Amino acid sequence: MDCRRALLEAQGDIEKARELLKQQGLVLAKKKAGRTVSQGLIEAYIHGGGRIGVMVEINCETDFTARTNEFRQLAHHLAMQIAAMSPQVISGEELSKTIGMEPQTACLLLQPYIKDPTLTVQDIIDETIAKVGENIRVSRFSRFELGEQESENDGS
Repeated sequence: MDCRRALLEAQGDIEKARELLKQQGLVLAKKKAGRTVSQGLIEAYIHGGGRIGVMVEINCETDFTARTNEFRQLAHHLAMQIAAMSPQVISGEELSKTIGMEPQTACLLLQPYIKDPTLTVQDIIDETIAKVGENIRVSRFSRFELGEQESENDGS
């Protein structure tokens, strides 16, 4: 029904309707931002022939959502993002720990998404919030690289 309403409002213009739906999803994500997230999953990802490993904890409101394909796919993509881009912190509030680094490099949520650099990681999370209808939060992550002693990150 949301698609139908957007098409009617956009007078049949599909691109305009997509933009309207995206804006509605962002509004929904902002409304849900304060809700408690006590369920979720831990995703593990190994990359580069076993040279890089990532564990990331993603939380949502219910265990039902944690079992959906959309949520699991988000967790997997975020683990790949962390392996590829090596962020130091999760959000902007933690940037004081990374003196001398650009926010878009150091902060996971501000990084360009590896599969679509026109979007940020936060944009991808917001899109998933709009799809599943629940608040989603990255709680913490650890990244390990063979031979590096201090590559472990904790967003808690």
